[in-house]
Amino acid sequence: MNIAELQDLLHHYDVPLPRYTSYPTVPYWNNATFSPWAWKQLVQQRFEAEEKIICLYIHLPFCEELCTYCACNKRITKNHAVEEPYLHSVLKEWEMYLQLFGSQPIIKEIHLGGGTPTFFSPKNLRFLIESILQQAQKAPEHEFSVEVHPNYTTYEHLYALRSVGFNRISLGVQDFDPKVQYVINRLQSFQQTEQVVSWARQLGYESVNIDLVYGLPWQRLQSIELTINQIALLKPDRIAFYSYAHVPWKSKAQRRYTDEDVPKAQEKISLYSLGYQLLTNLGYIPIGMDHFALPSDKLFQAYRKGQLHRNFMGYTTTNHKLIIGLGMSSISDAWNAFAQNDKTVEGYEYAIAQGELPLVSGHLLTQEDLQLRQIILQLMCRDTARFHYQDFEPDFAAHVWAQLKRLAADELVLLEGEQVKVLPKGKLLIRHVCAAFDAYLYRHARKAQFSKAI
Repeated sequence: MNIAELQDLLHHYDVPLPRYTSYPTVPYWNNATFSPWAWKQLVQQRFEAEEKIICLYIHLPFCEELCTYCACNKRITKNHAVEEPYLHSVLKEWEMYLQLFGSQPIIKEIHLGGGTPTFFSPKNLRFLIESILQQAQKAPEHEFSVEVHPNYTTYEHLYALRSVGFNRISLGVQDFDPKVQYVINRLQSFQQTEQVVSWARQLGYESVNIDLVYGLPWQRLQSIELTINQIALLKPDRIAFYSYAHVPWKSKAQRRYTDEDVPKAQEKISLYSLGYQLLTNLGYIPIGMDHFALPSDKLFQAYRKGQLHRNFMGYTTTNHKLIIGLGMSSISDAWNAFAQNDKTVEGYEYAIAQGELPLVSGHLLTQEDLQLRQIILQLMCRDTARFHYQDFEPDFAAHVWAQLKRLAADELVLLEGEQVKVLPKGKLLIRHVCAAFDAYLYRHARKAQFSKAI
């Protein structure tokens, strides 16, 4: 498929859709049926079903500077006195979950997300992880990863984390064009990024990921070409190539620039098309949604073996069904239930001080939810799934069939009875393939706002 064909296809499908980090997606959670009591019961059951294996996501929300493109939950401050009280709350929350488990967990994954995790001092990061591991076992084939901003990351940070078992690192870059960096308030040189990658490899980190974003304000084709040519010099194992989510109704910081500064649909599609071509020319293989990996990386190997998995932390090579989210706004997943913590630092710390899990929302999955969740995961991770039409309401089953026929006509999927196979074109538009099976989008399409699919 040449670039012209690719652009025509992407333009046709450039509509708002969920990113499917979960199913059901957060806007459609049914909080009315959720309760902390039910959540605790389901966590205990899943802990036993998983033979005590868990994954941890720890949200460290503080940043010294505001990156204006970012729509994440964060707290901007230069006051590092916030570090110790926050970590104290995180460890108290961990103690509450340990009491629920009743026996020592085995930690398969830890992911430190932000915010800027390296806002915290190396000493405090080491203290956090050592305190968690004092009351848990580290799985032999564990994956511990951290997101870093090169401007706020030192050799001492990486050394401290490596000493407690971290073996994966993800660097936020977004774009190396100085004009783009200026407007998104993220001035970051190639040299700083190169230095952090070099330190990580010296210390034995097994996998280096770099995050890039297309569709940023003031971004042009030359920006994408400059950025990827410089990334090629670093040869990261993985690259995440995300679409900028322009959601000013959610993130007020995105009003620093005007809507006119953001590339229009056709421009954004051209940015993606060029980036896709450059990355594949460098030997990176597209995997699932937004991700590329070298053939030597574990992510590609898991994809090739049909063992790739996806959860709130992104694509992963492990497939475990209990994720405990610690910290402000973190989301936990017990496979048949989701739960989210308070979205403010103050609310989170207050609940912890009262001896309560800081839960503010959640969702108990129905049988239909579980069936559709499995289908969407298989499509996003294995490029194929089976839809048993007779298991669903006739109206919804007919809707799914109609959507799949439309996708098949555009050569995004191949239909073989109940089997749906994602074709190469469909891999670029996997959110659309997944949306065909989204019962909430079908029944309540106008009740939530999403970013554009491209």
